[in-house]
Amino acid sequence: MRYETSFFLSICLFFSACSIKTTAPASTEAPKYTVAAAPEWTNLFYRNSGWFGADGIFSIPLSGVDQVGNVGNRETLLLFSDTYIGEVDGDTPRPGNVMVNNTVALIQGRSAHPDSIRFFYKKDKNGAPQTFFVPQNTGGKKQHFWLGDGFVNRERGNTLYLFAYHIQMTGAGVFDFIEPDVSLLALPEGSRPPFEQQRQIKTPLHINVPGLGEGNFGAGILVNSKWAGAPHPDGYVYIYGCIGQDKNLVAARVKPKYFENFKKWRYWNGKSWGTDIRQLAPVTNAVSNELSVTPLPDGRYALIFQVIGLSDKVGMRIGSSPVGPFGEIKEIWRTPEADQGLFCYNAKAHPNLSQPGELLISYNTITLDFWNDIQKNAHIYRPRFVRLKWQ
Repeated sequence: MRYETSFFLSICLFFSACSIKTTAPASTEAPKYTVAAAPEWTNLFYRNSGWFGADGIFSIPLSGVDQVGNVGNRETLLLFSDTYIGEVDGDTPRPGNVMVNNTVALIQGRSAHPDSIRFFYKKDKNGAPQTFFVPQNTGGKKQHFWLGDGFVNRERGNTLYLFAYHIQMTGAGVFDFIEPDVSLLALPEGSRPPFEQQRQIKTPLHINVPGLGEGNFGAGILVNSKWAGAPHPDGYVYIYGCIGQDKNLVAARVKPKYFENFKKWRYWNGKSWGTDIRQLAPVTNAVSNELSVTPLPDGRYALIFQVIGLSDKVGMRIGSSPVGPFGEIKEIWRTPEADQGLFCYNAKAHPNLSQPGELLISYNTITLDFWNDIQKNAHIYRPRFVRLKWQ
């Protein structure tokens, strides 16, 4: 379950407007837009056999081109974290359903037609569901992976890179876990399930910055290169993290060819790109543990996120660069699932799945008493979608 680490603190912060930055230059004013539900995409993940619920849903175009209206090879890899697998009668899972820690799907094109998508989970020799990616070298500690964002790097042999958060349970409760580390998974060109060839790269990207807090990089990636289709490329990959109680957005960048060389990474310190990760400064705050930054045709950038991590509001800020300054929060969608007792989190855009002139946006839903509720209703735990259209 990819969910916020400090639920009750997030709720408190939700009612504390003083912690949210709301002033910005006029250049960060949002263009005119409309937002509406995208039921054909939401219904694509309403399933009663096999994969029937998960969170996460990062989308990675396997061509490496991650832009709205992408007309190239439009096969997209979808990443999920904790996933339920089994058979469902009506809304009720049958006995014997299981949860694995990460799964994937492959989708063709930008259509939400049921025939366009295939879901995958690893299987053992008896056909029982298994997890694709399992942490190595954990020092004897029992850990599993939740998946962050990723991309196909054309400057490193089309290697597919995925961020993977180490999750360590500290008790039996839904919120009883820590995230002590983050690895980078490297998969060779053409990788397909079950991903037998994979490298796990240790990183310095789990951070604890005095005054900002603790967290991981990998919450979102912007490949701002010409080959990725960026409208105003500068040749860098931008990697974002969400850290601390204020849900601070932090940023790093590196040239794609040096992606595995962490000595080449640079970190935004509020004024420039420095070498010291401990000097990170927040780009903005009140974001979520998964998010997206998407270039707009006019040279600005749309940051999409769940307001303060866990709330009934999908937010957007417009920035004048990949690290801002970002404007005030526009609460672009109130999630109706909140009225059904569901908690909503981790909104993000999927440009490669978006039609020209729009952004397809997802968010996840779950309940506080999840372990019991999922056995009563299989469909509480899945992505929901809306469509933002620029006017």
